[in-house]
Amino acid sequence: MDDNAPLLALIDQLAAILDKGELGELELQAGGTTIVVRSQAALERHALAVSAPGEAPVAEAPAVGGTSVSGPSAPADAPAPGTPAPVKPAIKAPLTGIYYGAPSPGATPYVAVGDHVQVGQIIGLIEAMKLFNEIKSDLSGRVTRICAENGQLVKAKQSLIEVERA
Repeated sequence: MDDNAPLLALIDQLAAILDKGELGELELQAGGTTIVVRSQAALERHALAVSAPGEAPVAEAPAVGGTSVSGPSAPADAPAPGTPAPVKPAIKAPLTGIYYGAPSPGATPYVAVGDHVQVGQIIGLIEAMKLFNEIKSDLSGRVTRICAENGQLVKAKQSLIEVERA
């Protein structure tokens, strides 16, 4: 059995607590490890809070659980702060695990930005409990963004790939 399975299950349980309740953030510390799980609303508030006055807010994306990871600044044509961003159709992770965008290291990725995907097409792999699970598209369209990073932990229901429907 995978040593990370209990931790991944705990993160999923904490995220479910946030989804059902009014809490915006949970922080757990054990030894030298700290896990912060934030709801989407808390991530948006946090992004606005960490940006300097007069600067565009730092974009944040969920990684482990709802943990935020700093990314590049929002593009110039992004919606104004405080305006909810439009929800884009996305292929979501069906389970929590390590995401891989190619069948093996150095191999051509399953999909790239600009590619067209069809329903049932393999778009990546998720390793969970030492098993590799093929992730198949449930949408058809053109890939506009790859949200998940190769070799990084993704949470169940996290967007992997955004598509523009054809």
